[in-house]
Formats: sequence, C-alpha cells, structure tokens
Amino acid sequence: MTAPLATAPAGGAGAADPATDSAAPASPWALALSRLRRQKAAMTGLAIIVFFVLAALLAPVLTAISGKGPDDLDKKAVNTYLGGLPRGSLGGISPQHWLGVEPLLGRDIFARLLYGAQISLLVAFSSALLITLIGTLLGVTAGYFGGRTDAVISRFMDVMMSFPSLIFMIALLSVARDVNRLLLLIGVLSLFGWPYIARVIRGQTLSLRHREYVEAARACGTSSGRILLTEILPNLTGTIIVYVTLAIPGLIGAEAALTYLGVGIRPPTPSWGQMIADSVLYYKVDPMFFVLPSACLFLVVLAFTLLGDALRDALDPKGSRT
Repeated sequence: MTAPLATAPAGGAGAADPATDSAAPASPWALALSRLRRQKAAMTGLAIIVFFVLAALLAPVLTAISGKGPDDLDKKAVNTYLGGLPRGSLGGISPQHWLGVEPLLGRDIFARLLYGAQISLLVAFSSALLITLIGTLLGVTAGYFGGRTDAVISRFMDVMMSFPSLIFMIALLSVARDVNRLLLLIGVLSLFGWPYIARVIRGQTLSLRHREYVEAARACGTSSGRILLTEILPNLTGTIIVYVTLAIPGLIGAEAALTYLGVGIRPPTPSWGQMIADSVLYYKVDPMFFVLPSACLFLVVLAFTLLGDALRDALDPKGSRT
C-alpha cells in the first residue's frame, strides 16, 4: 500500500514564504538616490544644470540653426545714430536675433551666451576635477599616515589657505599675458582651491583609519595602498561628491568675477563675466544686455547650490535640516 501524497500548501507547491520573499535591503546609494528624487528643489536644480550643459554642448548646432555665430557682426541690427543701440524692442529681439544683439557691435547675444556657457562650465568642471584630485590625494595621505607626513602636509595647507587668494589670482593673471588664458585660469583656481577639500578629507580619513574593518585589513597584512583604495576612498565618495557639487558654483562665480575685472577670459572669446562687464555701460538704455548673462550666471549657480545642499542631506540624513 502506497503512502498518501502530502498535500501542497495553500498557494501551490512553489509558494514562497512571505518572510523570505521580501525584497533585499536597498544599498545606501539607492536610499540616497530615493531621498534625492523626493526633493523638488534638487530636481529643479538638476534640470537647470542639464539644460545648460546640453546648451553648451550643442552650441555649434544651435548657432547653425539660428544662422548667427558668436563673433559675427551685424551693423544693420544697431542704430549708429543712437550710439549703437540695438534696433527694435527688448535689445533687438527679432527672428534673426532670438535674444537680441550687443550694442555697438551687433553680435548675437544668443550665440555668445551659448559659447559663454562652454567657457564657464569648462573652467568650473576642470578646476573642480583638479581640486578634487589634489585635495583628496594630499588629504588622504595626511590623514592615513599621520606623524611627520601629516604635519608637513597640514602646514602646507595652512600656508596656502592663509594667502589672500583673490589678490594673488588677479596678480598672477595680470602678469602672465602671453599664455593660454583658459588654461591659466583653470590652473590658478585649482592652485588656491585644493586646501579646503584636503582639510575635510584629512579629517574624515583620521576617523576612518581606526575603524574595525581597516584594522582587520591591516592585521591581515594588506598594504597601505590597497587599504586606501579599497577601504578608505569608497567611504569618502559621498563627501567628495557633495564637496565638488558645492564647489562648482563658487568656481563659476570666480571665473565670471575675474573676467569681469579684466584678468580672466579676454575678447573675442565669449564669457558671461565679460558680457556683464560690457553691459554695465548700457544697463539703463539696454537692460536686456545686462539681464540675460546675469540671469544665466544666477541660474547655474543657484542650480548647483540647490543640488549640492540636497545631496548633502540625502547622503547624510541624520544631519539633514529636514
């Protein structure tokens, strides 16, 4: 006599236990991304950044569609009898010039804003990359090895941070005349910007080097280089991302300020700071010439600031203000 077949549990033989069917816990990065998506300010800032980055990348295409380059002169678009003011309302906005023209020269503002975005974003991103690489390298080295290495690097950071950076930037950029202004500007901003992230990374590394997993790796004979790459740096990623995001608006503003003072990007290369400097003489009679580059600069700086604050709150919810 055969044994009776065992009855299958309700829901079928393959039904899984609800306790074991639950989703695996999300990673910290997934949780941070989820928190970031729920913040409208962060998404607004990200949308503005994407808009300007795409506009800068597609500048040759967009100017080809408009039919006006950044250095093309259109004397017919300005009234020579009125001191070179644009013809028409709102700074000469027309089907030929979508955002109007510059007074006196008649250069297309739309094209110059697009290529000015290239300069501003290129300087900011490149400087932020160099600042992050130098600051992270020196900060991790000082914090992990300590002792004399930490003392030397820390004193060097103190010396660099004690310099009146703006004055030295103006002096260096004024003296060096026959060099590539773009590369010089990136180098000068990076030279005076790395100590701040280095100080932050050093403090984080001092805390991480005594954690249990680092001590365990050291006890297993793991080399210092491998510990830095596999144990220390991955735990500094959040701090680095937040710092870079918050540093970029400052770098964009610094580039515009130096160009405004006449020691940054020089004509005929378009730049937002240069356009603002040129518009000062016309802000009463042609306010659009002043408003447009100022609005672009304001929106980009605001967008990175909003995104940086949101990233800080998302990656460190315990320290969040919300």
